[in-house]
Amino acid sequence: MKGNISKYKDNLIEFIKNNRLFFSFVIISIFISLLLRLITINGHFYIKALLSDAFIVILIGLLGYFVNSKNRFKYYFIWICFFSILCIANTVYYQFYKSFISINLLATASMVSKVNDSLFAKFHIIQFIYLIFPIIYILLNKYFNKKRIYENISNKYRIFKYSGVFCLIILIYLIFSFSKSDINKFTKLYNREYVVNKYGLYFYTINDLIQSLTPKIDNYAGYDSAALQYRNFYACKWKNEKKEENEFTNKFKGKNVIFIHAESIQNFLINLEINDKEVTPNLNRLSKEGIYFSKFYPQISIGTSSDTEFTLTTGLMPSSSGTVFVNYYDRKYMGMPEYFNNLGYYTFSTHANDADYWNRKTMHETLGYKDFYAKDYYYVPTDFNDKDYIGLGLSDKSFFKQFIPILKEIKSLHELYFGTVITLSNHSPFKAVDKYGDFDVRNEILDEDYLEGSEMGNYIKSAHYADEALGEFFEELESNNLLDNTIFIIYGDHEARLPKKEFDRLINYDYITGKIDSNDDNYTEITNYDYDLLKNTPLIIWSNDEEFNLEVDDVMGMYDVLPTIANMFGFEEKYSLGHDIFSNNEKIVVFPNGNVLTNKVYYSDLNEEYIAFNDEPISSDYIDNLKEYANNILEVSDGIIKHDLIRYETRIGECNK
Repeated sequence: MKGNISKYKDNLIEFIKNNRLFFSFVIISIFISLLLRLITINGHFYIKALLSDAFIVILIGLLGYFVNSKNRFKYYFIWICFFSILCIANTVYYQFYKSFISINLLATASMVSKVNDSLFAKFHIIQFIYLIFPIIYILLNKYFNKKRIYENISNKYRIFKYSGVFCLIILIYLIFSFSKSDINKFTKLYNREYVVNKYGLYFYTINDLIQSLTPKIDNYAGYDSAALQYRNFYACKWKNEKKEENEFTNKFKGKNVIFIHAESIQNFLINLEINDKEVTPNLNRLSKEGIYFSKFYPQISIGTSSDTEFTLTTGLMPSSSGTVFVNYYDRKYMGMPEYFNNLGYYTFSTHANDADYWNRKTMHETLGYKDFYAKDYYYVPTDFNDKDYIGLGLSDKSFFKQFIPILKEIKSLHELYFGTVITLSNHSPFKAVDKYGDFDVRNEILDEDYLEGSEMGNYIKSAHYADEALGEFFEELESNNLLDNTIFIIYGDHEARLPKKEFDRLINYDYITGKIDSNDDNYTEITNYDYDLLKNTPLIIWSNDEEFNLEVDDVMGMYDVLPTIANMFGFEEKYSLGHDIFSNNEKIVVFPNGNVLTNKVYYSDLNEEYIAFNDEPISSDYIDNLKEYANNILEVSDGIIKHDLIRYETRIGECNK
């Protein structure tokens, strides 16, 4: 027995020695993908991911035996270079979007190119560590040549026999290990982090490639099931969610409304002071005088600002593939501009950037806006050093000032109007510090830099400038009699994408000692959950006609805005996936990656774990129901977007609940 074991052991060692180039390729390629997961997701270690990578890499490696032995190294080397470049691209992309690259995103490449500064600001040397692997493989090849190892290569039959059996075992294991949840995430790809973390980058890339290259087949094949789910979902929604009246029902009926899209303004800025000076004094005042939603969360995917506009306007979720503004602009949606058009309002949007950026010119028309006042309506200096030019374009102060005459003309021509004003200056990477003003982020007590020169410090300076511009805008509105009979709704469109370490610096810095001491009793560790929950943005509803002095601390998503506004302005909307925040419905925020937030818990779909906000027991059924609810919301929304269901589906479904 011992002799047989020793014989098999010797044969195995000899087999590996005689195929070192192949096995080196396999090991290096698997390690490249493993390193990507460690650098980006930093999640749990899954054997499935390791085996999935091995399955793909071995199959690719076996094809190398059909290549002439003299060119086999070049074949493997090209693949290692490809894997390295793929990981570099995904690592850089992940740092900005917290997701992984998809073929569907090629259509948005032109949009990404316009925020190069934001992307470059996320560059770190660690993102290029993968380049070491092609070098390692070159050195190994030289070593193998020197030792004349290639003269004793095993025959193809043995390598295919052993590797084929191994791949078959892996495939059987993977097939039987797929849960219903895994299959859904693998086919829908709404949580790309989960798929990469659990099944590896290579498996994810091949799956994404297949799905991206067969969109029409997928759309036609999936129409019936998507339409059935859509009909039944809304049958239940219209049956069970009867219109409830509350203190805000018809409250603003007959008033003008202007939404102010505040670029990258996060909620932690509200009431924040540096050196006893308010960072956002104007937002602070508006939040105290108006209705302030302190737990308002963007539900964005890779479309960032455009996702915000879509979800807030229509009450639907962003697309799971590509972006609605670029990939699905030709569908029928029912959004706020359309509803206000039906009420007799003149609807418009305005932004001092190119009309074609994020395809806004076309998409705003799709959403129902009658006019879009874009960059061509404003004077934008060509000199980048001009104080009226910040970051991507016209500064907020100049934009607001130039917009006043446009709004005066709108008021003179229309009795009622609905508008969206999109700001720009507070866009990452927050480097125009010479134009933000003199807001001091140093520690004046110790005369130390503190936040000076940091990402957080630059962001705070930028946000202070944006707030100052907002204050001047309201002063101009008042002096031009444009405040009365108008409701202003100010919302932060998404987080600023600041690293976790920047919040540690802000929250745990001791002004007296000038240090951050993790052993201090007052030290607050910022977990991944805390970091996610810090991504909320302010939502403020303000009127010059009356003060509300109301803070709403229920969790709220952007898909809740449309039904809330519908109740306040007295119209019915049919297709939003959220609820009027003042209704008796449970408050649930579903994120595009499958995470769910309620007043009780925050559930992370990546790790399939949750954190509770109080001592109330959380049952497994409660979590399962949240997961099912989120999955239903995401699938219904995706079906509407991909299959144009609002346009084509007129049948009534059945509600069995």
